[in-house]
Amino acid sequence: MAGMYGSRGAMLGGGGVSDGYEVGSKRQRMMESNPYFAVSSGSGGYQPFGYGGGFQPPSFPVVRLRGLPFNCTDIDIYKFFAGLDIVDVLLVNKNGRFSGEALVVFAGNMHVEFALQRDRQNMGRRYVEVFRCKRQDYYNAVAAEVSYEGIYDTDYLENPTPAPSGPKRFDDKDQMEFTEILKMRGLPFSVKKPEIIEFFKEYEVVKDRIHIACRPDGKATGEAFVEFTSAEEARRAMSKDKMTIGSRYVELFPSTRDEARRAESRSRQ
Repeated sequence: MAGMYGSRGAMLGGGGVSDGYEVGSKRQRMMESNPYFAVSSGSGGYQPFGYGGGFQPPSFPVVRLRGLPFNCTDIDIYKFFAGLDIVDVLLVNKNGRFSGEALVVFAGNMHVEFALQRDRQNMGRRYVEVFRCKRQDYYNAVAAEVSYEGIYDTDYLENPTPAPSGPKRFDDKDQMEFTEILKMRGLPFSVKKPEIIEFFKEYEVVKDRIHIACRPDGKATGEAFVEFTSAEEARRAMSKDKMTIGSRYVELFPSTRDEARRAESRSRQ
């Protein structure tokens, strides 16, 4: 037993006998006293476990959730991960609106492994995707949260005539190159082409160029590629971003013929 603890201690960086949990609770206390530790810790970045010379730092125990219901709260996320030890939950907002994504920091990597097993389980009527992400994604999200108001003001001063799309001008999507193809993400697994045509009924869709993506085993991925009559029409159709089909809101992204073709060939395998 001592041997096992020794190696585990070494993995955590010479912290002596440690099973990782008390490290987690220390971090929790630290976060409560300074919720923005990630931003204020200077260029060194925050290192949750002090580690000695030759050891690989353990990866930061954070996951990203996508497809959360719009009325989701921290409590819902604690319930979704019942039994796992959560240190921090950050609901990601874009332009002051909840984006349906969250970052969750756990007390250790073992919890992350269990959390990943809850991928595609439901919260209410929506399935939630759970996937790995990086320490930096978490820091960036905290930083964005802290500076959101500030960015808004300076941006407004530099552009005294706001763009007609309003605050949406912060979206990276506006900066992207448009082709005539949009990718849809977060669709109900049961979606059929007529529902997609109906969703875009105000826009000119090439009806036989709609592809609902599937995994090789035939299960839908929740994504689809839709071709419009022009790149300009696709750009206009972006106004349907975050609108709903059934009980799920759908995200739209500029895409390319190449990406659509790859998805089609994957579905056929």
